[in-house]
This record gives sequence, structure tokens and C-alpha cells, in this order.
Amino acid sequence: MRVDFSGSEPVRPGQELPLAELAQWLTSHVESFEGPLTLEQFKGGQSNPTYKLLTPARSYVLRCKPRGPLLKGAHAVEREFRVTRELSRAGFPVATPLALCTDEGVIGSAFFIMELVKGRIFWEASLPGLPSEERRVYFDALNATLAKLHMLDPGALSLGDYGKPDRYIERQIARWSSQYRSDEAAGRVSAMDRLVEWLPDHIPPGDENRIVHGDFRADNVMFDPHDPRILAVLDWELSTIGHPLCLPPHDVPTAAFGPWRICWC
Repeated sequence: MRVDFSGSEPVRPGQELPLAELAQWLTSHVESFEGPLTLEQFKGGQSNPTYKLLTPARSYVLRCKPRGPLLKGAHAVEREFRVTRELSRAGFPVATPLALCTDEGVIGSAFFIMELVKGRIFWEASLPGLPSEERRVYFDALNATLAKLHMLDPGALSLGDYGKPDRYIERQIARWSSQYRSDEAAGRVSAMDRLVEWLPDHIPPGDENRIVHGDFRADNVMFDPHDPRILAVLDWELSTIGHPLCLPPHDVPTAAFGPWRICWC
């Protein structure tokens, strides 16, 4: 386990939040909230700063946009709040969102509050902290959770407009190819050049639409502390509407998804 990514720590310099203003907003918008309030910051490399909010009775999680200029569409905590709210209502394992604040005057950026889920995160996709004979059931849990997500109808969850409804694979290929070709400083790889030419002519038929997480991997999942049961899928920043057989080209081992890993990414 990457111990340096686990748990929370004192708020890092330059990322402090105004406690009085935050506590006042929480009192008005989060049911049963009662201070005094103290803050810690979660470790790790989240693009959206994430804080642990502690009170005598209960702890919460605050996830906010970074301060300063942002790329258009990036760090959209409003989208994270929306999709997790609907998924929670549908019984899918997420940290239940409690309140959204789009008024940047409260803490300096938009944020939302969700429940604190206590569990176990594996920071490496090979699950090195588990005996080899136990890893399969954890991989099965990842498979089952992803399949459950892809069985949900976005329209039935009021998420039909959460992303563009068609040509998902075509659009992904075009975007990746453009990014690759535009980065002249990185140089060229002949195998990648061939792949860029090959992909547009080999897009699979069909245009299914489901909710895709966009970054589904072991360290974005909270497991039960003792059992191979997923309590919450985290970090929905890249989620959208897309093809359910597209998996993120990250560090998920092939064994985790069996034959499904050999598919369009």
C-alpha cells in the first residue's frame, strides 16, 4: 500500500479554508450539522482538493475546485455532485452527496459535501497487500461493480443529458489522436503512428450509451475494511455518457477484467 497516500493530514500551506464561513454554510445546508468544526486534508494527488471535516458527532468530506484560473470544463464538482446523487438514489455504491455550494464567496471556489465512507483503498492495482489466492475475489468485485454501473439506464436516472449521446468511441479516438499529433516536443513513435491510422477504420459497430466513470481503477474504489465488498466508487470527475465497453487505459491489471480488458479503451 502507498502509505504516503493513505489517510488525512493537517491542511497543507496555501490550501486553508475559512472555517467560520464554512461552518455557517454547513449549519444552513447540511441536516444535523453541529460544530465545532476542524479540518484535515486527504493525502494523494487529487486534482480537486479534498478535505476531511470533523465535528464531535460526525465527519464529512468536502471536495472543491482548485482556486485560480481553470481550464473550461475542468474540475467540475457540480457534475460529480449530480452524478453521485442520482447513483446513490439508484442504490449504486457511492459516497452519498449531501449538499452542493456554487457560491465561490463561501470558501473561494465551488464545493460539495458528502458522507465519509470508512474502508480500505488499494493504491496499487496488483493489490500487493493481499495473498494471491484472495485477489481474484477482489477483482471479481471490481468487475461486478463496473457491470452494475453499465446496466443502469442514464435516462431513467435523469442523466440522459449528462454527456453527448452518440459517437463516443469516434470522438475519443479523434481527441487522443489530435493530442498525440499536436505534442511535437514528445516526439513520435512509429507503432503509435500506425495505431492512429488504424483506429478510425476499425471502430466496432453499435453506439450504446451508459454512464462511464472515466477513471475506474483500484485506487478510486473504497472496499470494506475486511471483505471483498465495494462500499463506494470515488472520483467521478471524468464521468460522462459513453460506450460501456470502453475501459480507462490506466494501471488496472489485465487479470482484473479478464477478457473484458481486451476491448476499446
